[in-house]
Amino acid sequence: MEGLKIEQIHKILLKSWSLDTSSKWTIENPAKGQCGVTALVIHDFLGGEIKKTQVGEDWHFYNVINGKRYDFTATQFFEEIAYMDIPSNREEAFADTNERQYYALKQKVHIFMR
Repeated sequence: MEGLKIEQIHKILLKSWSLDTSSKWTIENPAKGQCGVTALVIHDFLGGEIKKTQVGEDWHFYNVINGKRYDFTATQFFEEIAYMDIPSNREEAFADTNERQYYALKQKVHIFMR
């Protein structure tokens, strides 16, 4: 995954997201509810840091890799995100998902990377 461009990673995620990876997923808004699980899987493959910011009442998770912010699930929101870049971790991001969803996304991303 390291050799892939960001656009390619985003396409892989779009193909990988489903109701198996988030109960909030819809065809119209495939990124909905995918932030925690996506931040974890991107962290698995690319390292870096997991950060969070508050959007409405909820925490939103994303990645910072080599000092650059990558928010693959920003499209789930219909407003501009005011990033706070609060340090987070795998445990907090995992609270936003579950093991079944995590392993489903990790497996799908791995298959599409080949």
